[in-house]
Amino acid sequence: MDFSVIIMIIGILLIGLSFLLRDSSKKVETEVEELAFSLYQETSVLKRRLKVIEEELLIESMKSPKKSIKKPVVVHEIIRSQVLELHKQGYSLIEISTRSSLTVEEVQSVIGGGNR
Repeated sequence: MDFSVIIMIIGILLIGLSFLLRDSSKKVETEVEELAFSLYQETSVLKRRLKVIEEELLIESMKSPKKSIKKPVVVHEIIRSQVLELHKQGYSLIEISTRSSLTVEEVQSVIGGGNR
């Protein structure tokens, strides 16, 4: 009988302890809800600001249309010789472009407009 009484006392103490711990979990839950709400508000404010900035940029781009001026391609002599050597070896323009980190158009201009 002594063993069952001890287990009952432990059970009652654990139930009492659970009521005490429940209060602290409510406090934590409330803090998390408040944090989530404030995060939501800040996110909303940032989205509104971003939308205003995007609209301003859109208006500016509509006011001043950009003219597409092609600048002449300036390729370093070492890269130029590498491109020409790869072309002599029979590599395609895409392969040469990949190896030399130039665009296909730049490779064509270095080679002289050859379509290989």
